[in-house]
Amino acid sequence: MGRYLVTGGAGYVGSHTVLALLDRGDQVVVLDDLSKGHRAAVPAGATLVNGRCDDPKAVAAAFALGPFDAVLHFAALSLVGDSMRDPMRYIGENLAGVTCVAGAAVKTGVRKFVLSSTAALFGFPERVPIDETQRLEPVSAYGESKLVCERALDWADRVHGMRFAALRYFNAAGADPDGRAGEDHDPETHLVPLAIGAAMGTRPPLTVFGTDYDTPDGTCIRDYVHVTDLADAHLRVLPLLEERSVRYNLGNGTGYSVKQVIETVGRIGGMPVPHSTGPRRAGDPAVLVASSEKLRMETGWAPTFPDLEDIVHTAWTWHAAHPQGYNKLV
Repeated sequence: MGRYLVTGGAGYVGSHTVLALLDRGDQVVVLDDLSKGHRAAVPAGATLVNGRCDDPKAVAAAFALGPFDAVLHFAALSLVGDSMRDPMRYIGENLAGVTCVAGAAVKTGVRKFVLSSTAALFGFPERVPIDETQRLEPVSAYGESKLVCERALDWADRVHGMRFAALRYFNAAGADPDGRAGEDHDPETHLVPLAIGAAMGTRPPLTVFGTDYDTPDGTCIRDYVHVTDLADAHLRVLPLLEERSVRYNLGNGTGYSVKQVIETVGRIGGMPVPHSTGPRRAGDPAVLVASSEKLRMETGWAPTFPDLEDIVHTAWTWHAAHPQGYNKLV
């Protein structure tokens, strides 16, 4: 049994990772200011410290509940569009959060750090699926912010011996199969919950941005990974940090188009997804799919929910039980 600090543990991927840790018998402290996350998303078995990751006092209060075997860092600003409107905020806050938490980890003797990174580090990829050998050229301030965070952690490794894992993925989707947690963002920007909300009538009709891409049905293809599988990957890299730092791309290996997602949501939910078409959005590549071959080979990770139908089914079930998200639970 270990003891772990999870920053952003009241958020989407963070809360599912907290569940995975608790399920295997670990003890968990969550550091989250609840600006984007939800108090109701923090499982009863975890201890919550309400505070920001770039606030030294809040970080010190969280580390006082240690000692910790590792830190898993999810807290970050993460909207690509917002990052292009306010790049300095994104780069500044995301880097400040990492350096403040990692600095406290070094001071308290924590030598393992897992960063929730992004495949947006690769910008417009040279080839698909995207593997770890491709050139790092972010085309958004969000992607750039995660790249500088990885570089900062590399220096913590070089100078202080704090090993880190950076997991680079695109689209988390789905919900805890047991219904204990789900996806609830404000604003919501992810396709699966937007499509589900449109079908249920809890959100406006969906807009499909671009139908003339060089793909089989003309709409963008993206990589969707079940959030429970993402949580599992974060746990699987921990043993590797005994000896070295690692960087992994993380994806299903199979991409699904916007039309496929809409059709699957309609089929699973038994009701159509109201939608219209609009022009392409600037900067949207036709296909983005990440390779997980290196992660699979070195950790044995494999998705438990590789099919879009399974991903959508768990998401639909959670949203049907929580039409107002976590608000009904507060």
